Amino acid sequence: MRVWAFIAFAAICFTASGAAQGPPPGGRQGGGPPGGFGGPVAPGPAAYDRDCAACHSEANSAAPTRNALRAMTPEAILNALVNGKMQQQGAKMTDADRRAVSEFLAGRALGSTPASTASTKCAASPAMSDPARGPSWNGWGNGTANARYAKDGGVTATDLPKLKLKWAFGYANVNAARAQPAYAGGRLFVASENAEVHSLDPKTGCTHWTFVANAGVRTALVVGPYKTARGSGYAVYFGDMKANAYAVDANTGRQLWVRKVDEHPSAAITGALAVYGGRVYVPTQGLSEEGQGGRGGYQCCTFRGSVSALDASTGAVAWKTYTVEESKPRAKNAAGVQLWGPAGGGIWSSPTVDAQRGFVYVATGNGYADPAQKTTDAVLAMDMKTGAIKWINQTTPNDQWTMGCRAQNPDNPSCPATLGPDHDFSASPTLTRVNGRDILVVPQKSGMAFALDPDNEGKLVWQQRIGRGSGLGGQWGAAADEQNAYIGVSDLQTQTPGGLRALKLTTGEMAWSMEPQTRLCNAQQPSCRAAQGGAVTVIPGAVLSGSLDGGMRAYSTKDGSIIWTFDTNRSFDTVNGVTATGGGIEGPGAIVAGGMVFFNSGYGGVLNRPGNVLLAFGTD
Repeated sequence: MRVWAFIAFAAICFTASGAAQGPPPGGRQGGGPPGGFGGPVAPGPAAYDRDCAACHSEANSAAPTRNALRAMTPEAILNALVNGKMQQQGAKMTDADRRAVSEFLAGRALGSTPASTASTKCAASPAMSDPARGPSWNGWGNGTANARYAKDGGVTATDLPKLKLKWAFGYANVNAARAQPAYAGGRLFVASENAEVHSLDPKTGCTHWTFVANAGVRTALVVGPYKTARGSGYAVYFGDMKANAYAVDANTGRQLWVRKVDEHPSAAITGALAVYGGRVYVPTQGLSEEGQGGRGGYQCCTFRGSVSALDASTGAVAWKTYTVEESKPRAKNAAGVQLWGPAGGGIWSSPTVDAQRGFVYVATGNGYADPAQKTTDAVLAMDMKTGAIKWINQTTPNDQWTMGCRAQNPDNPSCPATLGPDHDFSASPTLTRVNGRDILVVPQKSGMAFALDPDNEGKLVWQQRIGRGSGLGGQWGAAADEQNAYIGVSDLQTQTPGGLRALKLTTGEMAWSMEPQTRLCNAQQPSCRAAQGGAVTVIPGAVLSGSLDGGMRAYSTKDGSIIWTFDTNRSFDTVNGVTATGGGIEGPGAIVAGGMVFFNSGYGGVLNRPGNVLLAFGTD
C-alpha cells in the first residue's frame, strides 16, 4: 500500500548488495543474518553509504533523498531510526552509527537544536470528569460507528468565521504529525512518533502528564472504561509502530497494561483501536514488508493482517483473526532465496463496531504475494465474540502489489505473477442510517466509493466514482450526517488531485462536487500538492477537509461553497516551546468538541512537506 505512511520516511534501507533476508511465517528470522548492517563503527558518510544509500540516493524517488532529509533535525532522524518508521532498519545498526548517520544527513550535531524553554506543566490537575457525560470526540470516528460527525461539538457553520487560533503544541524531534487527538473527560489526549503520549488541557494546551511508549505512536487515541482489582477508571487506548497495544490510566498516565499483538518484525498498528463492551479491537498492518517484498534477497512474503480482541481491563487476548490464509513456501528465486505466500491484507484503519448485529467491520489492504486471496481489498464482517469472518465483499480482486516490482516481472519470482493497481482501503467503514436502514459507506484508493448492506452479507447498495484513483495517497476516511456522505479526493498520481464530493446516502448520486482549490503553498515546489485524501469531518452545516497544500478548509454542506480557510504554511509559537511548523495535511482529520476545533499539520515524506504542530481553535 503506497500511501503517505509509506512515502513518509518509509522506504526500506538495504545494503548496496541487497542482501537483507526476510522471515518465514511467524516472524522467525531465516536464511542467515542480514548482510551489511552493524559491524565496526563508521563515521556518518560511511555508515550512510553502507546502510542507507541504496534507498535514499537521488535516483530512488520512492524514499526521501539526502537533500530532503537535510530539512529534518538530527533528533528527528534519530527518532525515526529508534522509534519511528525506520526502527526495523535502525535496529540492525549500532547506536554510534545511528547517531552518526543522523548528524551526517541533517548537517549538524545532535543537541544543536534549541531545547524547549517554556514550562508546559499545568498548575493544577483536577480529576477527569466522566467522559460519557461531557463534551467529547472519542476514537477515530467520534464513536464506534466511525461517522466522523460532530453534531454536538459546540461548533456550527455559523461559528467558523469567528474561529481564532488559541494555542499551538509542537511535537518534539519529529517531522510529521499523524496521530489524531481525542477529547474526553475535560482532557485532550495527543501522541507522536517520538513515542510520547500527552494529556493536555484543551483550553490552554498545558500538560497534565506524559507517557513514553516503546515505539512511535500513529494511531488515533480512544478513551474507555476499565476495572481491575485495584479499582476502576478510564484508560487511554492506543497502539505503536512495533505492534504493541496499550492501556494507560487517563487520569494519571500510569500504564495499566501493554500487549504485543503480532510478532512479525514488520507488524505495526496505524488504525485506531476500537473499544466496546469491555473489549479492545486492534488492527495491524505490515508496511515494512510491502516496501521490501520485490527485493531479490528478501523472503517475500509472510506478514498477514489481523484483528486481535483484547480484554479492556487486562489486555488478555480473547481471539485473533488473520485476514489471509497462512503463508507457505511457494518457490525459490534464482539466488536460492525461499519465497512465501499468501501475504498482505493489512488493516490501516480503525475497526467499526456494530453492536446491534454483533459484528466488527474492517477494510483491508492489498496482497503482497501470490496466491490471490478473496479477503484483500475487501470489507470483512467479523463476529464480535469469536472473530469468525461472517461475510466478505471484495471490491478489487487479484491486487497483489509490492515495492520493487513493475507491471510484469517474469524473471523475478519474488513479484506477483500479475502486478495489481495497489488500490487498497485505508478508510474505516462508516456505519450510518438513512430512510430507516443502515448502510456501510467506504471510499477506496481506486477512486470509488461504496455503500454496503450489513443486513444482506455486505451486498452492494450503490457505488459512485469520486475520482480517477491512485496507488499513491490514501483515502483516509469519509464523514456522514443525516443526508450525505462527504469524501475528500486524493488522486495523487493524476494531473488534477484534490477536491471534495458530497454523495446522497439514499442513492450515491452527487449532491455536489467541488474541484481542487488554488494551492496555498509554493506551487513551484514539487511537494506543493492539492490532494485531499485525509479524513474529513462534518459539523452542522459544514465539512472540514485538509489538503497537502497546508490548508484546512470548511465547505458548506448545502452546496460546497467555502466558508472558512486556515493556511498552516508557517512556523508557530507553541505553548511547550518546541519549534514547530505546519505542512501538508493528510491522514487524520480535524476533531471538534467543547466548542473547539483541533487538527495536526505536517505529514512529512519526500512528496509531502513536513510539519510537527497541533493547532487549537475556538471563538471568543
